[in-house]
Amino acid sequence: MRIYTILSRLLDYPTEELVENLSAIIDTIKADSSITETERKGMMDLIAWMQVHDVIGLQQNYVNTFDMTPEHDLHLTHHLFGDDRGRGPALIDLNEHYKANGLAVDAKEIPDFLPLILEYVSTLDDMQARVFLGDAGKVVAVIAENLEKIESPYARVLRIIENRGRLAQAA
Repeated sequence: MRIYTILSRLLDYPTEELVENLSAIIDTIKADSSITETERKGMMDLIAWMQVHDVIGLQQNYVNTFDMTPEHDLHLTHHLFGDDRGRGPALIDLNEHYKANGLAVDAKEIPDFLPLILEYVSTLDDMQARVFLGDAGKVVAVIAENLEKIESPYARVLRIIENRGRLAQAA
């Protein structure tokens, strides 16, 4: 589903390519009828914020937000295990799950990185995607709450992911 690919791009480290393609992303968001009005607004607000910054500014903000503050880390198992030994097996299991389902993960990437998870989820049907995200929902909610405390423009996008997972639990 396209929404998960868009969410992945918006939550990944910002590049020149992303900035150059924001207009195309906006067009895709507007044209996709599976995206709710609330989701559309959340993504459009983040994009509007991105459009008033240059790439260097976006990259600095991203590093300060996600890489320098452990409470905002987009590596989901970090929030469950920290640097505990239990994190390794969880990462191996997730990587094996990806492989079994046809997703090749670059050896340099850690499989619990939320943008990578969203790339995987984009290959699933809607209910499978929501169930998969439902499993990560509590961690995503914590990250979203932490981002809201600092009024980060990324918080609303995390809430979209959390809500999509929550909808599967309600079904």
